[in-house]
Amino acid sequence: MTCDGFGSFRSGPPLHAALPAFCLLALLAGVTAAAAESGEGRHRVRELGITVGQYDPGPLNAITDVAGVTVGHTTLIRGEGPLKPGEGPVRTGVTVVIPRGDVWHNKVAAGAFVLNGTGEMTGVSWIAESGFLEYPVALTNTLNVPRVANGVISWMIRKYPEIGISDDTLTPVVAECDDGRLNDIQGRHVSEQDVMAALDNAAGGPVPEGAVGAGTGMVSYGFKGGIGTASRSLPSGEGGYTVGVLVNANHGRRSELLVTGVPVGRLYEVPPPLAQPVHPGLSEGSIIIVIATDAPLDGRQLTRLTKRAALGLARTGSTGRHGSGDFILAFSTANVIPHYPKEPTYSLTHLADTYLNPLFTATVEATEEAILNALTMATTVVGRDGHRVEAIDLDRLKTLVGRGR
Repeated sequence: MTCDGFGSFRSGPPLHAALPAFCLLALLAGVTAAAAESGEGRHRVRELGITVGQYDPGPLNAITDVAGVTVGHTTLIRGEGPLKPGEGPVRTGVTVVIPRGDVWHNKVAAGAFVLNGTGEMTGVSWIAESGFLEYPVALTNTLNVPRVANGVISWMIRKYPEIGISDDTLTPVVAECDDGRLNDIQGRHVSEQDVMAALDNAAGGPVPEGAVGAGTGMVSYGFKGGIGTASRSLPSGEGGYTVGVLVNANHGRRSELLVTGVPVGRLYEVPPPLAQPVHPGLSEGSIIIVIATDAPLDGRQLTRLTKRAALGLARTGSTGRHGSGDFILAFSTANVIPHYPKEPTYSLTHLADTYLNPLFTATVEATEEAILNALTMATTVVGRDGHRVEAIDLDRLKTLVGRGR
């Protein structure tokens, strides 16, 4: 069974039926008790009375607070019991972020940064060279990168049939984390159709978080991790800009976890065996961070922003371990970079570097909160070979943070 985008689910061949926006979490709750526990009772970190940083969030406290940005998920959960490589159990998916409706013809400025490179984000060399982004960003698991790239290419060709004929070609941006602790990763179960469904159903508004989309099989700080998002809205005196962040959290060890400076990981109960890698050859995990802003920044400045996101990551306790892949991408929707300019020059609005500091702080705060939202919104999941990864206990979290203050 799968759930596509924000509002449809299917089992077997692609069948699309409109459902309310909460269908993803409802689906996760209803697959089987062995697959994923109910999301009922899960709350975002701010709803727990835990405030991160000094700036206020946007109305949704999500990356979609940046006007025009849309997010879509396809979640795949089926089977249980012993691993049968290539067959299941399946605990995986894909998440897409689309910067604007027609990003191919109206490109966005972009920059990227790799904190630790044990992983992959395709297309980064072209972003570094050009300073812009011209297609959606897709997140998935490690072995599914080629199939997800195929899905993005097929979707783009469907929308722009002249690609590769009279128009340019493309190098999709696909970022990965290893979900092999819970998922039959050899099966590469995310299909082109799954990717295209996530892109077709991408929407603004609230973003489902936790064990959804690319986050379905992810583990973070020894707890169930996955998708998290947050935003910051700067006051008018500091530009009035919005910064939104979306993460796929699959990183860290439990003893490292900090929540607003409180060493929750060390104060929590003794971690179960599955809080650590199953065997030495298994990846230590990764995190993908996508930043959106409506501030008028160029590619160089956006690269500077991505480096500050690493500070938000560090605030949650990560040390960028040897086996972790920490990839960060940022884009700005403030300007339009034309596909094929008719004139030799075109104009862009550009924020002076001396006004960047509030955006740096907003990025750090939104990154930190997005990671914590991934933890608090995730549900307990049982995957292949009965591997069970518990969601963080919210009552215990509130108690520990309260004591730490």
